[in-house]
Amino acid sequence: MSDNHVVVITTTDSEAAAATLARAVVESGLAACVQVGAPVRSIYRWQGEVRDEPEWQLWIKTAYDRVDALTDFIKADHTYDTPEVLALPVLGGNPDYLAWITEQTR
Repeated sequence: MSDNHVVVITTTDSEAAAATLARAVVESGLAACVQVGAPVRSIYRWQGEVRDEPEWQLWIKTAYDRVDALTDFIKADHTYDTPEVLALPVLGGNPDYLAWITEQTR
């Protein structure tokens, strides 16, 4: 098990916003890699109303010790009032890739 790495998931309301955020977190050293997925359909309750909207999902690969700083960065740099930030543990993987994630986030 790799308890030193996580995948952080967030969403944005446009492909351009997703690309901007992805580039910013990599350039800042808060992530090694970000994959921007094609639009996903999000159905959620916000301010008492059920909404159904397209969003672009970001899969952010980072070291566990960068999660708090990454969360703060996303919250400060995001267009949403309450952006999704979920950190999922990495249970294993290619040791060389995991070492690369750590190296890129130092």
